[in-house]
Amino acid sequence: MTSATSLFTPVEADLRLLADNLKQLVGNRHPILFMAAEHLFGAGGKRIRPAIVLLISRATMLEKDITLRHRRLAEITEMIHTASLVHDDVVDESQMRRGVPTVHSLFGNRIAVLAGDFLFAQSSWYLANLDNLEVVKLLSEVIMDLATGEIQQGINCFDNSISIETYLKKSYYKTASLIANSSKAAGLLSEVSPETAEHLYNYGRHLGLAFQIVDDILDFTGTTDTLGKPAGSDLKSGNLTAPVLFALGEKPYLEVLIERKFDQQGDLEQALDLIQDSQGIQQARELASYHAKLAVDHLEVLPPSESRQALINIADYVLSRLY
Repeated sequence: MTSATSLFTPVEADLRLLADNLKQLVGNRHPILFMAAEHLFGAGGKRIRPAIVLLISRATMLEKDITLRHRRLAEITEMIHTASLVHDDVVDESQMRRGVPTVHSLFGNRIAVLAGDFLFAQSSWYLANLDNLEVVKLLSEVIMDLATGEIQQGINCFDNSISIETYLKKSYYKTASLIANSSKAAGLLSEVSPETAEHLYNYGRHLGLAFQIVDDILDFTGTTDTLGKPAGSDLKSGNLTAPVLFALGEKPYLEVLIERKFDQQGDLEQALDLIQDSQGIQQARELASYHAKLAVDHLEVLPPSESRQALINIADYVLSRLY
């Protein structure tokens, strides 16, 4: 399987610069927040989101070098993503993230919430300084979408009547919105046509949906080591994802187990067995493939380049995580 980092060859140097800049952007005025940020940005995430921004920047600026505003957009994208993870970990009470302790498990909930707020505020300030109203609007919408997605997930907890459409809408808010809007923003900074900007948005949207569906499948097929959390965690907490929603149509008893929130001994194990014994995981795989293919189709507007090829390869990589 291709590793995520080997996909980013055209922007390898850009990503190294980004990693150095992120710590500086947070600044060291607040020692504990600085420690929290240093811990986060040193945690060795895959940096897929800023890599996509940088690859789109390079794929749309073939004759020239990318600008400082493109670089700042990539940094803002990673700051927004990281802020949302810090808050997610508090809500989910997760002790580990990417194999390292979460901010709230190290510094407590109060500092974690403030660290997330601080990163959102910092990213908003740097966003305003890009002096591009359209880009400010796109990324501000992302911050609203992230909150909307979390709220929707909370409201739909253990609700086995939700549709695949509702699930995809929530997945858009939680994952795809940031990738879609930052992809479009990168194109706008390169001054692409409105049509091309829309294609870049749709590349990010479908890629983000494929990414989230694959993550949700891995909750059933991955190991605790690879996931960094116990398999079946989403289901246990009442977050019903694509494999479950597809399996519900086939295994009526699953509904009973979900309705009683797995409160009897062996309920969760029985539910996991029913999902494994259904076509749910396979149907979810097909849904992820469908969105990954649509994402690649939207890249046809870009001229051939090493960066465009890397963007295509990222869609293949997302699906390859399943095998």
